[in-house]
Amino acid sequence: MPLFYQHTINEHTKLAVWHITENEAFFLEKVAIKNEITHPHKRLQHLAGRYLLQLLDVDFPLHLISISESKKPLLTNEKFHFSISHCGAYAAAIISENKKVGIDVEIVTPKIDLVKTKFLTEAELAVAADAEEKIDASENISDHQIHTLFWSSKEAIYKWYGKGSLSFKRNMTLRQLSFENGEGLIAAHFIKEDTTNLQIHFRFFGELCLAWVVA
Repeated sequence: MPLFYQHTINEHTKLAVWHITENEAFFLEKVAIKNEITHPHKRLQHLAGRYLLQLLDVDFPLHLISISESKKPLLTNEKFHFSISHCGAYAAAIISENKKVGIDVEIVTPKIDLVKTKFLTEAELAVAADAEEKIDASENISDHQIHTLFWSSKEAIYKWYGKGSLSFKRNMTLRQLSFENGEGLIAAHFIKEDTTNLQIHFRFFGELCLAWVVA
């Protein structure tokens, strides 16, 4: 049972990460698959994400999940707010009884540096460079790890918002990063109808990056 990471944020909110090593039959004992997903690996990711929801709360009503026009999965009765993410052989999920949530998991790759200007402003690139200089050398954090973190943070914000139609440059601003012992916080602004201050929590597990927001 490869429960990779589990974290209780508070009495209403918790998250978990699963390392997918099982076959489909393992998940199908607990989770049904409704929509037509034909790719074997994507089916596994889908099943693992929903498996995590019931692991986080045995009463999570999987049968009430619907998909919004913006492609966000949600509960019609809003008993829980939740978010799911998949990357490679990992799935992550977060649930909350009283707050909107967003989560993202990414595998760090140097390729992120080739596209960083597509989702980061010049000011955010400066924040990333400044953070890399200030982070203690013992942390051994590279620029592509920070850029992956910034991408993951914006993905978490996108899922937290849940309504689509967002620009990763215009509607999200990452302003400050604090980092110690493989985890930390990013202060952000979400700009849509109004400006909302957000805190993105994150944690690195080697070359795996996890980011989440609760607000």
